[in-house]
Amino acid sequence: MPSFDIVSQVNQQEVKNAVEQANKEIANRYDFKGSDARIEFKEKEVELAVFADDDFKLGQVMDVLRGRLAKRSVDPRYLDPGAKETISGDKVKQQVKVKNGIEQEKAKSIVKLIKDAKLKVAGSIQGDAVRVSGAKKDDLQAAIQLVRSSVADLPLQFINFRD
Repeated sequence: MPSFDIVSQVNQQEVKNAVEQANKEIANRYDFKGSDARIEFKEKEVELAVFADDDFKLGQVMDVLRGRLAKRSVDPRYLDPGAKETISGDKVKQQVKVKNGIEQEKAKSIVKLIKDAKLKVAGSIQGDAVRVSGAKKDDLQAAIQLVRSSVADLPLQFINFRD
């Protein structure tokens, strides 16, 4: 039976490279001279820690990071910024979670979307992915088009297309 998987996976190596490039750019920029602006990538937790001297510079550091991610073909929608916290004096820090996988609630809404469209396919949740199977390839391609047009807040990939 033909099937495919809907996943949301970030390339961690590209994120790491983008963080390194952003740190180099921040170190060389004139407006960051003498400041403690930097980005740290924690690979095990798959999250970033962004440090800056004030809120304005924190915004600039985030803009540099988004630009570097875009140049490395990493969708900025993977970033989930947390709350800003003040550390030692007026310096600020922000934790940025890098999303990986489809959350359970989002997966349920994708399955419901496919079911409500009355296509001749069936969607099932497989961990942090959604598997869609059907009798014909055309039905599966229609399901891909439906999901692509309907889900805009999460970067999705369609993998493991099997006949």
